[in-house]
Amino acid sequence: MTLSAFRRSAAQRLLPQIAAAAACTLLAAQAWAFSLDEVSAKARALADQPYAAPQSNLPPEFSSLQFADYMKIQPRADRFLWSDLQAPFRLSFYHQGMQFNAPVRIHEIVGDQVQELRYEPERFDFGDLRFNRETTSQLGYAGFRVLSPINQPGKWDEVMSLLGASYFRVIGQGQWYGLSARGLAIDTVPPGGEEFPNFREFWVRRPAAQDQELVIYALLDSPRATGAYQFILRPGSDTVVDVQSNLFLRADIARIGIAPLTSMFLYGPNQLSDRRNFRPAIHDSNGLAMLTGAGEWIWRPLNNPHQVQASSFQMENPRGFGLLQRGREFSRYEDLKDRYDLRPSAWIEPHNHWGAGSVELVEIPTIDETNDNIVAYWVPAEPARKGQMLQFAYRMHWTMNEPALHAANNGWVRQTFHTSGERLQRNLVRQLDGSMAWNIDFEGPVLANLPAGTVLQPDVSISANGELLETQLQPNPVIRGWRLLIRARVKDPAQPVELRAALRQPDGRPLTETWSYQLPPNAQQLKVIP
Repeated sequence: MTLSAFRRSAAQRLLPQIAAAAACTLLAAQAWAFSLDEVSAKARALADQPYAAPQSNLPPEFSSLQFADYMKIQPRADRFLWSDLQAPFRLSFYHQGMQFNAPVRIHEIVGDQVQELRYEPERFDFGDLRFNRETTSQLGYAGFRVLSPINQPGKWDEVMSLLGASYFRVIGQGQWYGLSARGLAIDTVPPGGEEFPNFREFWVRRPAAQDQELVIYALLDSPRATGAYQFILRPGSDTVVDVQSNLFLRADIARIGIAPLTSMFLYGPNQLSDRRNFRPAIHDSNGLAMLTGAGEWIWRPLNNPHQVQASSFQMENPRGFGLLQRGREFSRYEDLKDRYDLRPSAWIEPHNHWGAGSVELVEIPTIDETNDNIVAYWVPAEPARKGQMLQFAYRMHWTMNEPALHAANNGWVRQTFHTSGERLQRNLVRQLDGSMAWNIDFEGPVLANLPAGTVLQPDVSISANGELLETQLQPNPVIRGWRLLIRARVKDPAQPVELRAALRQPDGRPLTETWSYQLPPNAQQLKVIP
């Protein structure tokens, strides 16, 4: 055998060993790749330790900042992370200041390497703020923003913001920031104080040029729970975020809120302001929408109540819920500064089966549009016990196309008008009679395409604290839908009244979602001051 033939023969004999070694190397690299498992291990270990609250490291010149001064600290566009990459995402950072007094650790994942992004003051423009650069050199970041050119090429717009506790906000194409989401809600409903978990640490995977999604991991910490989160962000006309959360309980929790949403409702047609204001409505969301596991759609218009109100909607294996901003016409808001017509809705679509539980809605009094006073989340029926691990996965849709959430064979509530009840006298004069009335407009393709002459049946009910006086249903040709009038009397104004209504075909089949309305206690005494 020649030397060259011997070498070829030896190489052929070694091929299986070389392939096996390469496979082992690949498997090792995959095993080392950072994933939700690593964050879950950290969260599990953290849950076995006593809780340590975040510690402020802010000097007085930053802890005492007013909001207007804090807003002077802006990220420099030339120092966005990944500015040197041909990738569809960039990161900018929030500086510490005001109540954002404890730094959060932020890491970048590059291949199988993880490196912490250290605080660099050069990433910020501080405007005319004056401070001692030496005393602030050891500060950190309070959070970060994700930017992507979703509105026009070359223009880097924010699509996600993570700042404060476990709060984050997301927008899609043409949208303005409105309602917020949270990682977790704990004991939101009184009595007792609400516990606000914090995202203490983040890991962000560096995107490649062809990537259409960004992967973010987060470590959550709280006196009674820790958590590991994976967010997969996909910006677009509707921005979608896939969330996987693994929760570890340090202690029992009476009411644990999954996939919480936080919004603002000051007033609107279903609850008018008693002060002069050129804006017909002020809200980031005007209703809670739910799709039960049994397939029933429910619409609950929001209130700004006189006292804290909590409503619970029991169901099994929910197919979706969210705080929506229905009605996109500018004329509904007339606000050029805050553009409530461009605030997104957030829809939660659970993955797999969540079992028995309830969607809980908390409404808190507010006299100002700067205060978030609406919270909605899922509460499992099973108690949350110390030592448990809970897993929830869901998709979040941030959208202005609310009709697309509905099935084609289901109508929805376009708007609710709440007014004083009146009777039409024989002389055609309208006279108030001490009752209350609601006009509910239903719309949707299933209603618009009904054959001429179709007769629908209103299905209306009221709780024991109310007396149903009158219902009228008539076509509304302006919206190619139907308008339902309900007139009722309240027995005890100090107690709430619940009403439900839906439209059905003569054979009883539902054609619309269920309008589920609560008149809060002492509704006649409400004073909404914008």
